[in-house]
Amino acid sequence: MAAARRLKRVAAKQPGFLTLNAALNPSDLVSSRRKRVNKNKKKNWNKHSEINDVDDFLEDVRHQERTTGGLLSEKSDESLFFVDTGQPQKPKQKAEPDAGKKRKGKATRPLRIDLILQHDSLVPPPKDVLAYQQPNAKKLRRIAQKAEQLAAKGVVPRRQRLLLNRRPVDRTVKKAKTEANNNPDRDYYDIWGQEVKNSADPWYLQQTGKKVYKRPETMKEKPSVLPAVEVIAPGGSYNPDFFSHQALLQEAHEVEVKRVKEESKIGKQLAVNKEDTATEETILREQVEGLEEEEKDEEEEAPNEDEEEVAVAGIAVAEKKTEKQRKKEKAEKIKEQQRLAGKQQTAQQQQLFQLRSIKASIKQQEQKTGAKQTERKAKQEAQKALPRRLGKLKFQAPDLEVQLSDELPGSLRQLKPEGSVLKDRFKSLQKRNIIEPRERAKFKRRHKLKYVEKRAFREIT
Repeated sequence: MAAARRLKRVAAKQPGFLTLNAALNPSDLVSSRRKRVNKNKKKNWNKHSEINDVDDFLEDVRHQERTTGGLLSEKSDESLFFVDTGQPQKPKQKAEPDAGKKRKGKATRPLRIDLILQHDSLVPPPKDVLAYQQPNAKKLRRIAQKAEQLAAKGVVPRRQRLLLNRRPVDRTVKKAKTEANNNPDRDYYDIWGQEVKNSADPWYLQQTGKKVYKRPETMKEKPSVLPAVEVIAPGGSYNPDFFSHQALLQEAHEVEVKRVKEESKIGKQLAVNKEDTATEETILREQVEGLEEEEKDEEEEAPNEDEEEVAVAGIAVAEKKTEKQRKKEKAEKIKEQQRLAGKQQTAQQQQLFQLRSIKASIKQQEQKTGAKQTERKAKQEAQKALPRRLGKLKFQAPDLEVQLSDELPGSLRQLKPEGSVLKDRFKSLQKRNIIEPRERAKFKRRHKLKYVEKRAFREIT
């Protein structure tokens, strides 16, 4: 920036420099001898710094650039001066056309408001650097260079190879012409229907991601057959019938009994039997028994080694079979195979006389299979209403909201609210397999607490 200002000052010193402001002298733009002041001190910056001449000079340069597109000293004489030959003669006006007809060939003049809003400065707009930038230019250049190298070697890229291997389109087949809308024999097409009319090339639809895929039918199935809001039993009313209330109490009692049984079962499994605890006497007895067993094992190992040596010697002395023995073994093997084949053939012949019993057994087996199928289907239908295992936790059914006989209110005024609507909806979502069972996150302290004894406390104690 400083270099540009210096250059413009040098230009102003030239004798041919012109200014647009008549009251301004070019020699005044160049400052005379300045007073030598210490500029290292901040208090002298504004006090002894005179830049009015620089501002006037720069303002005049900017004014010339706006009006003429550059400095007047750099312009040629032809662009600044012209020969005045008088006022040009106007062409003869033609006869005015009729009022109804428009004149041809006359350019429409712009409106005054448009002329005011037009850009009147001759300074060219700054170059937009971002307009010339290309995203990933370096990467694209590298890809193009690699493609040129492969083309020089005669290697065809995979994308181009796939395009070349495509089945050629038969151009001889004429395309079906679109029929007129008023043709009564034209096929009816419902634009609001679910079916999509695919008239394009399947390969093109697949590559462009416009191919409609068939969604699985299980996608539309509900995760559970249970209703979103389950209606409580009649015994849960604020003024229930006696028998319905007793039935609800019996159900709550069975749930509580089942829970107590499970807790007692776990307690029995975790209980420690006092008889199984080891004493000094039992420990000593086990140690003595262990010593006796080791002595017996040592005594038994000695004769076993001699027997192994005899067995190895017997194997080494075994003689090779003769040809007669091999033929005899082969004949016995063939004879045994023939016997088994005859036995199987006889069994098949005997089955002809057992057709009635075989039919009865087949019928009985089909009945058993049918019963198992119905049982399996019933089990599957029953499991649809049960919560599935979606996570690491099992679904815990909420407690039944039931009131005892002495807690029943006499009217709606005395009715006390029970349970929570938020918890009820949360459990319902878990029961209908929409979300997995969850439990409240436990707070875990990241850093241990550090106890510091203050000086004031130490003085008191």
